[in-house]
Amino acid sequence: MLRTPHLTAPIHFRWAPARHPALLLGLAWATTLLLPAPSHAGKMVNDPKGFYGIPWSASLANVPDMILMDSSEHIKEYKFKDGPKQLGDAEVERIRFFSIDGKFARVYIRYGGDTTHGLVLAYFESRFGPVDRIPRAMVRGLNQQYNWRGADTEINMTYQGNGERGYIYVESRTLAARFLDVLSDASY
Repeated sequence: MLRTPHLTAPIHFRWAPARHPALLLGLAWATTLLLPAPSHAGKMVNDPKGFYGIPWSASLANVPDMILMDSSEHIKEYKFKDGPKQLGDAEVERIRFFSIDGKFARVYIRYGGDTTHGLVLAYFESRFGPVDRIPRAMVRGLNQQYNWRGADTEINMTYQGNGERGYIYVESRTLAARFLDVLSDASY
């Protein structure tokens, strides 16, 4: 009878957690990176019912300072003729206004830099109310998310600390859902 000692011999592990603290620390850090980013939500104190004085459902084609940037069957993208405007004291890189079926429904804002992020956050908190700061919640990190929700308007602000990029969507709560109906997974 043939014996194969390597198959019947007991297996002994010599690895112990106390011997590899750096590995354990690395695994713990990697696990925290996989967790979702904290979201700071605040109840909107003053619902603007639009953006920059333009009410939701208005025709952006009739706003004199706007020019059409892109157009599809249902969605049109506009910008200011003289480039991006400021949000309070913060200069932003891009502001785009979107209409769906001729009705103003969404604003996209992009900005960069940690200082600008602080100014933009201060602007939104001064206009729409403070975000909830949960005790022991992470205020800084790789991704920070802030939300304000009013009766007619929802604002979602995401800041990526790693690349110092910020993205904001200001949307009509009733019209924004129509983007999902119009856009397929591979369009726009």
